Amino acid sequence: MLVLLVLMFTGLVARAAYLQVYNQDFLLGEGSQRQLRTIETPAYRGAILDRFGTPLAISTPVDSVWANPKLALQDLPGLKKVTKTLGLNFKDSLEKLKQRSNREFVYLKRRIRPELAVSAVKDVDGVYLQREYERFYPEGEVASHLIGFTNIDNIGQEGLERIYQDHLKATTGKRKVLRNRKGQVVEDIAQVSAAHSGKDLFTSIDMRLQYITYRSLASAIKHHKAKSGSAVLMDAETGEVLSIANLPSFNPNSHQSQKASHRRNRAVTDVFEPGSVIKPFTLAAALDRNLFSKKSRINTAPGYMKVTGFPIRDFRNYGELDLAGILKKSSNVGASKIAMSMKAEHLWSAFTDYGFGEPTGASFPASSSGYFRHYMDWQPLDHATVAFGYGLSVTTLQLARAYTLFANEGALLPASLLKTNGDESAEKTKVMKSSTANLVLRMMEQVVGPQGTAQQAAITGYRVAGKTGTIKKSAEGGYLDDSYTAVFAGVVPVSNPRLVMAVMVDEPTQNGYYGGQVAAPVFQQVMSQALRLMNISPDDLPAIRRVASAEKKGVL
Repeated sequence: MLVLLVLMFTGLVARAAYLQVYNQDFLLGEGSQRQLRTIETPAYRGAILDRFGTPLAISTPVDSVWANPKLALQDLPGLKKVTKTLGLNFKDSLEKLKQRSNREFVYLKRRIRPELAVSAVKDVDGVYLQREYERFYPEGEVASHLIGFTNIDNIGQEGLERIYQDHLKATTGKRKVLRNRKGQVVEDIAQVSAAHSGKDLFTSIDMRLQYITYRSLASAIKHHKAKSGSAVLMDAETGEVLSIANLPSFNPNSHQSQKASHRRNRAVTDVFEPGSVIKPFTLAAALDRNLFSKKSRINTAPGYMKVTGFPIRDFRNYGELDLAGILKKSSNVGASKIAMSMKAEHLWSAFTDYGFGEPTGASFPASSSGYFRHYMDWQPLDHATVAFGYGLSVTTLQLARAYTLFANEGALLPASLLKTNGDESAEKTKVMKSSTANLVLRMMEQVVGPQGTAQQAAITGYRVAGKTGTIKKSAEGGYLDDSYTAVFAGVVPVSNPRLVMAVMVDEPTQNGYYGGQVAAPVFQQVMSQALRLMNISPDDLPAIRRVASAEKKGVL
């Protein structure tokens, strides 16, 4: 027995020596293989900012709870505690883990508050945390249509988040670590690849103006009980979009519960017939071809005309009008006669040069170029009605961009949703004579004057030029008599144009429906504050003196 015990002890010592000395590396490797893991190192998605650095979309740290089914199923009381804390159904979670028992990683719930996640997994075997980043939109519904949103994996689904996915996306890193049986990292072994955060994106938006535009548009839609609306404010010198608002809107922080129609950026996707806001371009096309001059007069009597048997009517008989009068009175007859004095090819070519039926230059998902039929497909009536905005369709952004022609002496710039650097000059395309652009701009100034259709667009101390539009909506079988779109587009200040804005309100049903009643006040409210915020000097000094004098007399 003694010999046997000695032999057994000697064998154990020999075996221990073999394992500890000769086979050490192999056993260490086997142990590491069971505890060594390659895990991801999260990184921030790039922020989306306004032109001054105000955050519009940022990434905030959150935790996701995951489980190793083999270990979690051995601690059912702990699993029950986790599901209760996270608001999950215990039976459903249990079944989910059983179905995936051959895996080592199963999500229980993603993207929850870190403090809640920590309390949920505390002292529970087989359930762990993973750090991730969730997208947060501080401005909510005010800028939601432009910014868009991401999915749960931080991949852009709409708006700028989608367009600039490659620019904003983060590159997740990888590192090798040792974990204990509870899944806790006890040692970093090596970095496999470094994590890289996404790049920030500076938009052209000024959030101060965005708030003002959104609030004014929302007020108008509420006051007039309208279906929807959109507004675009642009910097005429650079083509940058300073604000772009749409209603109805949605909250991107909870977009899953919102209607799909509310997520549409109507200012760039939805088209409408622009109506009389097109008349300045009709006059410009004729003036550029020297068919008319400033002194030309058009006889619009008796207030209507027929083209191939179809009547074109004015609000009343305006008699003989000069070109400025055609804009001021918004004469359909006068605009049609001017258009029909040109060849269809020339009118179509001019409108195309002005950007109608063409891309705006601002890249955006599902953006529309509008609709403008080729002149070869025109009937005589189409030739006449295009002059006052029927038979073509535009977006609000497209209309605002076209009006920059009158602010830039006939030069057209691409619209931009991103901030442009001061040393970069946008490519300008000359499509209208400077003399024509300046002349039509001064004519449009009368539209905002005491006798014009856009008196509610006037801004004290500033010379304002613009044009109203009130358009009957089309339906199957013709145009409706009780459904309208109200539009206004304008430029300010006339002496040194800086800002251009287009406003569209769809189907106003109360308190008026004319463009001058519905859309022009939105322009006035936004522009009056934009001029102040941007420190643009007044250019209508006589008006300022008159107001000051009246106030002084009132005090005396």
